[in-house]
Amino acid sequence: MSDFDEKYIKKCLKMAKKAEGLTSPNPLVGAFVLDKDLKIAGIGYHHKYGEAHAEIVALNQAGERALGGTLYINLEPCCHYGKTPPCTDRVIASGIKELVAGMTDPNPLVAGKGLEIVKQAGITVKSGVLEKDCLKLNEIFVKNMTKKASFIAIKSAITLDGKIASRTGSSKWITSEKSRSEVQKLRNKYDALLTGSGTIIKDNPSLTCRMKNGRNPVRVNLDSKLSTSPTSKVYSDDGAKVIIACSEKANKDRFKLYPQNVEFLLCPVEKNSRLNLTYVTAELYKKGIMSILVEAGGELNGSFLKESLVDKFYIFTAPKILGDREAWNFAEGFDTDDINKSLNFRFDEIKALGIDLFIEAYSVK
Repeated sequence: MSDFDEKYIKKCLKMAKKAEGLTSPNPLVGAFVLDKDLKIAGIGYHHKYGEAHAEIVALNQAGERALGGTLYINLEPCCHYGKTPPCTDRVIASGIKELVAGMTDPNPLVAGKGLEIVKQAGITVKSGVLEKDCLKLNEIFVKNMTKKASFIAIKSAITLDGKIASRTGSSKWITSEKSRSEVQKLRNKYDALLTGSGTIIKDNPSLTCRMKNGRNPVRVNLDSKLSTSPTSKVYSDDGAKVIIACSEKANKDRFKLYPQNVEFLLCPVEKNSRLNLTYVTAELYKKGIMSILVEAGGELNGSFLKESLVDKFYIFTAPKILGDREAWNFAEGFDTDDINKSLNFRFDEIKALGIDLFIEAYSVK
């Protein structure tokens, strides 16, 4: 693929990111239309679920200038009826001579069919331009389509020796304000923010998105015995849905003590009296929660890891060392006695955030 093609797919990716947090369960898509003289004629991105797709916005803006031109898009155009008509119809009708796509659509209803339809109409088709970058941008959508499950990430702020709090529970603040601002962007990106009752009781967090023009994710609290106070900040009615996942044997008389905006998810428990996380996450997916960001303590993080439910990690590492074996660990509950039996991960992006280090990593399954 040419550098020119890569340049415009990069532009598509940048444009697509403008709608992070707004398109779920749809993917993030950006599009550029160049006229026959290779001048930009139209720009678009999918603004919000239910609204026009990126290529439609760009083609509408280009109008007659699209004739004989090129459409760049990071994801294959759809070819089926959903909230909107098939985009392939509009692409063909526009009169473009070439379509350049970053990746095929993992949706089984599309899966290459959109590109083939366009090709059969006489349009030159290129695909797979910066495919790795395109896959990463829509990794949530890819898992939703291929696994029919929520994409699950763990976010944690740790010291250099892997601690998330001192032995007394002191944790504010491990990382810098710059790192904490980045966390707000993650909260805006994910459909739901999940934590455990221990975190609610210890810290009484709001678990809201404090990014400018951000939106609050669904807040999910794993509280098997309904031990958290109904007046906890997390249950405040700010327009965002709040879900308490509790034991199916929990005292249902306590339900009425919580605010009316709180929804209860009754779940089976394991022998250790903990909720079955596979069941919880499957039920959340059924409720339309396509992505989950876990912000919790070491025990809950460890439970998600042991159940092989984690796809990705966001680790904010501060240049600090507690050096205390009784301080709280990032993940607990493994008792691994052989280093060769440890869980393995793949580092992806590593960058400095002020004085901190930010690491994106993926589970190796």
